[in-house]
Amino acid sequence: MPNLPQSPAADRNKQPILDALTRILGERGTALEIASGTGQHAAWFAAALPQWIWQPTDADTRMLPALASRVAEAALPNLRAPLLLDVMAPQWPSQGAAFAEEGKKFDAIYCANMLHIAPWATCAALMQGAAQHLLPGGLLITYGPYFEEEVPPAPSNLAFDEDLRARNSSWGIRRLEDVAAEARREGLSLRERHAMPANNLLLVFGF
Repeated sequence: MPNLPQSPAADRNKQPILDALTRILGERGTALEIASGTGQHAAWFAAALPQWIWQPTDADTRMLPALASRVAEAALPNLRAPLLLDVMAPQWPSQGAAFAEEGKKFDAIYCANMLHIAPWATCAALMQGAAQHLLPGGLLITYGPYFEEEVPPAPSNLAFDEDLRARNSSWGIRRLEDVAAEARREGLSLRERHAMPANNLLLVFGF
């Protein structure tokens, strides 16, 4: 797919994340992906998990055409057309009928590499939306770099955090404990913590 935008990081981490998802997720279900970006994860996961319906979304209207092209090129029956979804918007998705109006809830919500390149308020919004749109027993799965209490930060993450904050003062690597506290406010608890390559973590929250 030479004409579609490519994220080298997404290409590197898609298989390690998939390996974790296959252990975490049930045999079948419907997943909502937040901040799908280039769609590389969505296409990879939907191809490998044919019993899971995958709904990609993104908050950036500029990303949606390329995301839609990747979905179309993948031509997978379980990969849905992308939707515009800003976690800060009053309804999910941001355009069209709300999931709540359609009586639609999800077995899993997946969000990779969003919290550190968005204002901190998006964390609370993600947790609120997840609590509203997950089925009983559903899981919120987040992936990315985090700082942890009593865990020495990797030098690469310290440098990355400094770079992020230099580009936008509202960005930055988040503390796992702060993210977990926002989840608890919405009735979600941190169930699992998986160490991932390149000093990232995959976190699993549930009711």
